[in-house]
Amino acid sequence: MLSIGIVGLPNVGKSTLFKALTNVAVDIQNYPFTTIDPNVGVVAVPDERVDALVLLSNSQKKIYATVEFIDIAGLVKGAAQGEGLGNKFLANIREVDAIVQVVRAFEDKNIAHVHNRIDPAEDIEIINTELILADIETIAKRAETAARKAKADKTAAAELNALEKFKKWLGGGKILSQLELNDEEARLAKELNLLTRKKFIYVLNISERQLLAGWKPDQGLLDATGNAPHLMMCNKLELLLSESTEEERKEFMAEFNLPESGLNRLIKTGYETLGLLTFLTTGEDETRAWTARIGDFIPKAARAIHTDFEKLFIRADTINWKTLLEAGGWNSAREKGLIKTVGRDYIINEGDVVEIKI
Repeated sequence: MLSIGIVGLPNVGKSTLFKALTNVAVDIQNYPFTTIDPNVGVVAVPDERVDALVLLSNSQKKIYATVEFIDIAGLVKGAAQGEGLGNKFLANIREVDAIVQVVRAFEDKNIAHVHNRIDPAEDIEIINTELILADIETIAKRAETAARKAKADKTAAAELNALEKFKKWLGGGKILSQLELNDEEARLAKELNLLTRKKFIYVLNISERQLLAGWKPDQGLLDATGNAPHLMMCNKLELLLSESTEEERKEFMAEFNLPESGLNRLIKTGYETLGLLTFLTTGEDETRAWTARIGDFIPKAARAIHTDFEKLFIRADTINWKTLLEAGGWNSAREKGLIKTVGRDYIINEGDVVEIKI
């Protein structure tokens, strides 16, 4: 399951975004929205391909892919030293796949900014600084252990060099995702769950007026994001959309010229940023979306279905979901020669419908 942590300063619209996400109603029994604790939600990802294949196969169940969102209470200066939630905040996002930074770009006299000004670029700098300081602390603790072993252990010596490289880079105020690492350095950074090595996505929270006016970030704000993916979203509107009927949603989206909701764009951006794709299985019992990494060979992708499938894999039948729909079903597609039988060297593709043989 894709896991995304939502962070930001107080009063930037972070909790509004989380509430909008957790209001998304999906008509399934297997993966409805569930609250694990007050600030963690699992949200099913609506997928037209799943809906269409359910009708084609007359499936009894449909199961969408899911995303776990973790909402962290507002971050403040000094979090790395224990201010506010401090280390509890930082611990909560160490295990996530990506970090969404919600940044306030809207003006509202009724909602105070923690620093009494609207400067999204500076807000990003504050958040990144706290993450950098937390990483430096983690690195320092690991370096103490590596230093004790370095004289007698070449591996520990190499690790110590990598840690010094990380520390020097972070000390310059730069996040680790912008530093080129070799395979061993990348493995170490992942093992340490360094926060600034994770993928960042920026949600620039704007007002309805800014949305209608086609507001765009200036160059200073773009520079602050470090060319990471960014989305302009009106979180207040997203909450309204999530609370509305289908008909009302269509009207609101037409009024604001939105081809799709910001929430859907956020989820898609998460998948793209992490190099993930969706493949599918379908039958009378169920139609289901599964998540794999772009470039995965099909046995590895099949682990999503069952961990034993990778080692027990013999072959698979596969077809693109649109081709399957156009053919009118699995049997018809097979008769037309549209089903491909593939081996262990087949790379899974976005939208593949598969039958795994073990």
